[in-house]
Amino acid sequence: MEQHEINEILDRPFSQELLARDLTRLAYVAKDGTPRNVPIAFVWNGSEIVMCTSTNAPKLAHLRQNPMVALTIDTEVHPPKILLIRGRAELDLVQGIPDEYLQMNGSYEMTAEQRVEWEAQVRSLYDGMFRVVVTPTWVKLIDFETTLPTAVEELVRQKQERQSA
Repeated sequence: MEQHEINEILDRPFSQELLARDLTRLAYVAKDGTPRNVPIAFVWNGSEIVMCTSTNAPKLAHLRQNPMVALTIDTEVHPPKILLIRGRAELDLVQGIPDEYLQMNGSYEMTAEQRVEWEAQVRSLYDGMFRVVVTPTWVKLIDFETTLPTAVEELVRQKQERQSA
């Protein structure tokens, strides 16, 4: 997929709405070849999805072996809005707490006092974290208004062809 195609899809209002959410599902392949899919908090910085994880997270070994990942960001209402993203995970060790980790967890409702306490606990627990950074190499937006899943689009096209024949 060409970068201008990726940018066009990511710049759409529904995509921007989904990229402003706080959870994605990260899919990757484990060392034994079986798939894994984990929910994880993220931030979109305008060109990359950034997720943060502890230095002892099992997914790190798998991502080092095979950095190709898929992400799903979606809504829980009907019709759903779904943003599918594929890319390569780059691992970046950060001493202390990455700014993105504090940012992504800033969307949860906390009083100012709770926020100070939460941040102090986080800083006391982690000496460092890994940033898992994904630059999209392929994207698809499914909004059920202007776009459909590929298989459904194919059925619609086939039906239209039969009706016009």
